[in-house]
Amino acid sequence: MIGRLNHVAIAVPDLEAGITLYRDTLGAKVNAPQDEPDHGVTVVFIELPNTKIELLHPLGENSPIAAFLEKNPSGGIHHICYEVDDILAARDKLQAAGARVLGGGEPKIGAHGKPVLFLHPKDFTGTLIELEQV
Repeated sequence: MIGRLNHVAIAVPDLEAGITLYRDTLGAKVNAPQDEPDHGVTVVFIELPNTKIELLHPLGENSPIAAFLEKNPSGGIHHICYEVDDILAARDKLQAAGARVLGGGEPKIGAHGKPVLFLHPKDFTGTLIELEQV
């Protein structure tokens, strides 16, 4: 059901420091920050030959990333995103298997302009999983 790894998302307390680290220290191609108000985050995509890294920084007071950073002040891996061909079919199959889909189970449009869903980390060995339809 899942396809290729789309990205690994890392919550960062200091977005500029994260950009500098990946661009200047590691020599990666870093895209411009983009605000995603519907998700309460500012994202920066770092392009790698085989996948992407997504830096996440809180946008607004109610950002879920702010809560994550309160528990992890240095930042850290927030979620892993896998591609799926049909997000509704994937959702239905996962729910039938007992997996919990967050946010009421309806896809939202993600930072790439494509439908996404998140799966409860307690159902996936402590890892928050994002599914993105390609």
